[in-house]
Amino acid sequence: MSVCAGKYLSLDLAAGTWHDVPITDDQVRTWLLGSGLAARLLYDRLEPSLDPLDPASPLLVFNGLLTGTFAPTGCRTSWCGRSPLTGIWNEANHGASWGAELRFSGYDGLVITGRAATPAYLWIDGVNGRIELRDASHLWGKDYFETADALLAETDAKARVAGIATTGERLVKLAGVMVGPSSYTRAAARGGMGAIMGSKQLKAIVVRGKSRPTYPDLARLRETVKAQNQFIKENSLAMSAYGTTSGVVTTEIKGDMPLRNWTLGNWGEVEQVSGKTIDQTISLGHKYCFACPIGCGHEEQVTEGKYQTPRGKGLEYETVAGFGGNCLVSDLAVLALANSLCNRYGLDTISTSAAVAFAMEAFEKGLIGSKETGGVELRFGNADAMLAMVHKIARQEDIGRLLGEGVRTAAAELGEGAAGLAVHVKGLEVGYHDPRAFVSMAVNYATAVRGGCHLEAISFWNGYGIPLPTLGYPEPLPYHESDERQAKLAYDFQNYLSVYNPLGLCKFIIKAGYGPGRLAELVNGALGWEWAVDDVLTTGKRLFQLKRLINLELGVTPADDTLPKRLLTEPRPTGEAAGVLPDLDRMMPVYYELRGWDGSGRPGPEKLADLGLA
Repeated sequence: MSVCAGKYLSLDLAAGTWHDVPITDDQVRTWLLGSGLAARLLYDRLEPSLDPLDPASPLLVFNGLLTGTFAPTGCRTSWCGRSPLTGIWNEANHGASWGAELRFSGYDGLVITGRAATPAYLWIDGVNGRIELRDASHLWGKDYFETADALLAETDAKARVAGIATTGERLVKLAGVMVGPSSYTRAAARGGMGAIMGSKQLKAIVVRGKSRPTYPDLARLRETVKAQNQFIKENSLAMSAYGTTSGVVTTEIKGDMPLRNWTLGNWGEVEQVSGKTIDQTISLGHKYCFACPIGCGHEEQVTEGKYQTPRGKGLEYETVAGFGGNCLVSDLAVLALANSLCNRYGLDTISTSAAVAFAMEAFEKGLIGSKETGGVELRFGNADAMLAMVHKIARQEDIGRLLGEGVRTAAAELGEGAAGLAVHVKGLEVGYHDPRAFVSMAVNYATAVRGGCHLEAISFWNGYGIPLPTLGYPEPLPYHESDERQAKLAYDFQNYLSVYNPLGLCKFIIKAGYGPGRLAELVNGALGWEWAVDDVLTTGKRLFQLKRLINLELGVTPADDTLPKRLLTEPRPTGEAAGVLPDLDRMMPVYYELRGWDGSGRPGPEKLADLGLA
């Protein structure tokens, strides 16, 4: 167990005690680490009647198996548990260097239960071999930027911080866990994991270490990584230049970017918020996560005009699509400020922008008025109104208190007419890739284990022409046709991507054409295993089914495996995807058969036995 630490820290905040728990070779072989082992541990102790914000509900934080190694992008950490937003399984994942530092401190993860008597933070000092649960009363009520900088001053300037802002303290269900210093903050954003930390009065986890992984054959791994880094670099030039915003213009052309709360087909102002425009105006340069050969991150700053922002983490595609396309705001400085505010407040930019777009449409349709918005004229394209809503969600003011519960709850509260405006699956606001453009994504959204998550398949990359021969896709499929091939495409991509968080790797290397053959080669080089492509995909199937079993215990049924009405019945009116609607009635039976699910959406005994889940 030399690559990973071979243990996790079990912490009871109510008692103020903790102890090490060993991780066996058999557990690693079966579940990997990351969200794989976390799912197994949660399933074993699952109590469906327990509210996600109950102190007894566990928060499971685990590095992937290769996190902290020099495997390409070996940096990812998953924050897992029951989502306060959806009530079902959730894993929120981030990169940067926090996970690597946790590994260097001697741990692969943490399982946290209980509620501290007073606000606290955890200090894991692997350099000096000590663990402390320290008072955080002086940090309670501070935003994340203030918190992170204060903790680095209190502990070690070279430490890594993960923590919450005021939204987590207030149990806002869109609150994420933020990572890094104020000058460059990343996030485990989706599903409200920051609210779980807040429910436990845990402000932050600070880590510092000195140990490093060792490998069964270092020379072999070095050769593998050298070749793979070169391949990834050569096939990620756009990502390296512009980050995830490199695809902003193309997604609008394809009909992939949601516009005006998913109602428009084209947006003539998209060039104003493109990756190239960002690079030429507000970008300050590249940033790399630990062990990453791509460097898709950027720092940005706006120093002039009405909407100034401090130096900080740059815009991602999802943030541009959400606050830009979905809210119809094309002022780049405004988008940068909205992004900075979400990072400061600890808010998920996807769900927050979706909630604002929902509220804009509700306002324009007369479902809410100035009384609910606190006097804000909440219309599409109104930049000041959009920014005001971010503040109101974070501060739980006026309609912001309801929007902070997510669009599903907000629509239910607003009543008749609002449900059709709420674009979510199983309570999670849908990621910003339109299943009316790439219909395989309809199957993915309907079945993804944490709800409307694009990252569980990213099968739209096939439509963009990214070849994955060892997954069975050397060429793109006709992506507007709702046929059996699209159902299988979603299934195959889900299986492949299901091993990424458990391995601690960034899914964006797939955009370089990184298929399961290369992944098996990397795992074998790092761990001395003998994986083949089938082993990669079988492990992915096992982990996906395990999380499905958790959701079944939490009440998910086949009736939940669907899309919001808007995405099934209202086609985009213009553009390349005009008139396209996904036919779930045709595709879902194929998908269910591939998964081995019966009429109740449950895998049968034979399928469970095949995957080692009996």
